[in-house]
Amino acid sequence: MGDRILRRYFAAAMLFALLAAQGEARPYQEMFPGRTDFSEAEKPLLEKLDFQQGAIKLPEAKATLNVPANFYYLSPADTKTVLVDIWGNPPAAADGMLGMIFPAKYAPTDPESWGSIVEYSADGYVSDSDAATTNYDELLQNIKDSISERNPEREKQGFPKITLVGWASAPHYDKPAHAMHWARDLIFGNDTQTEHTLNYSVRVFGREGVFEFDFVAGLGQLKEIEEVIPTVTKLVQFDKGMAYGDYVDGDKIAAYGMAGMIAAGAGAKIAAKVGLLALALAFFKKAGILVVVLAGGALRFAKGLFTRNKTPTA
Repeated sequence: MGDRILRRYFAAAMLFALLAAQGEARPYQEMFPGRTDFSEAEKPLLEKLDFQQGAIKLPEAKATLNVPANFYYLSPADTKTVLVDIWGNPPAAADGMLGMIFPAKYAPTDPESWGSIVEYSADGYVSDSDAATTNYDELLQNIKDSISERNPEREKQGFPKITLVGWASAPHYDKPAHAMHWARDLIFGNDTQTEHTLNYSVRVFGREGVFEFDFVAGLGQLKEIEEVIPTVTKLVQFDKGMAYGDYVDGDKIAAYGMAGMIAAGAGAKIAAKVGLLALALAFFKKAGILVVVLAGGALRFAKGLFTRNKTPTA
């Protein structure tokens, strides 16, 4: 009889642990205890959001996002609330997102907040064979030239001129984590004295595709983001048999390598040079600052400009 009770207790405990592992959703009052500075315009918007931590299952990517206490995750629906209702973008702008992650010290309504879009590209296995041999300074110059060549057409279409100043953080391949990350220093428009823009990208590779983190931030937040990159590269846990090391001969191979992924969106000429067959360019704007976000190789079309308003709209 005692053994039966013990087994039931153990089963109940395991069920509780399993449910807890699915991710804990909290209201904003619990996520930001003690804060009394939220405006009456912000409160109803924050009420719509579930701030999740813990294990977040993402079946589309055949992976789990393990969100620690110093971050929180927002679902695709909540991401749409942030991008559309809080940051003032058209509804179609949030299509296809797997969510967003934010540092726990910021609410999405905070003017100084920054976060990362979360996406997944099922493009196949990305070979890392060129990670150590690519000349990233040469790649940078090729991307600069391509962007410059495309600027006249970009301006004709009503988009601002882009100047790639250089690497804000040079490409680095974390081989144990099978993750590549890099950052670019950008200027939008003709005013060279304007505030620079940060484009920080992290890619975590799996057997069948690439997990993508693209940070929406200003250049002044580079140090903050660099400090959390080691955490971000370890957030993704692929399902059993889906990790990068599970690759076997015959698996689908992506049409691009590391250099091609970094060059995505720079233009057909540079894409051809590095063997990239699929490319995309999307634009983000935060507090008046555009941030280029490079998609990891999937052929996508820009959804328009993401705007970031300091004052939320109801």
